[in-house]
Amino acid sequence: MRIVFFGDSLTWGKYGGNYVETIRRLRPEHEYINAGRGGDTVVNLLERLDEDVLAHEPDGVFVLIGGNDAISYSQPLTRSYYRRRGGAPPDGAMTLDLFAQSYRELLTRLQLAHVLTWVGLPPTEYNHETVAAQKLFNEQARSIAESMRVPVLDLMDVFPPDNVKDRPPLSLETIRLIGQRSSEGFSDYESDRQRGGYTFTFDGMHLTPEAADKLAEILVEFMEL
Repeated sequence: MRIVFFGDSLTWGKYGGNYVETIRRLRPEHEYINAGRGGDTVVNLLERLDEDVLAHEPDGVFVLIGGNDAISYSQPLTRSYYRRRGGAPPDGAMTLDLFAQSYRELLTRLQLAHVLTWVGLPPTEYNHETVAAQKLFNEQARSIAESMRVPVLDLMDVFPPDNVKDRPPLSLETIRLIGQRSSEGFSDYESDRQRGGYTFTFDGMHLTPEAADKLAEILVEFMEL
């Protein structure tokens, strides 16, 4: 099978753990294409669906998106970033209606292309606001996927945000730090995880290598690879 993993930085895997590479090691008999891109919302995925997914004529696609959508919705200081990237409305604030409309269109286009599709609902543990927003967006995605009979894996169940702390809002400084560290090859994730008091991430958003390995093992079973 040729399988595309389609999503944002959780799939891209250059900042934190890389579950796609772990699956590649676990099940080398299939062909895998990593179509993750940092900072993407579901709107961005729609924009690059043809070139980055359908052009490869995949047998299957695993979609994992919604983290940036929930951030732009709940963290106002980040909205100028999403406005510049074109992944949200003109004010940079993703809405539940636009997310649902775009998500449904994405899955519809995959089904019309006769591509086997699976959906993952992203986890987060940064602060109470981001967790609440992620749950809202995940429920939208779940409802749409289930109505279209697309299998759903809720990663908030796999990685429950049980010890969420009060933390300051995410800002452009956070986004700049992610970009800087990604370009410099930062990898001291465990120190950051301990320092920040996180469980499955090192910054509240991105999976640690250990968590990514766990996700890969679960996906191998979920996708029956």
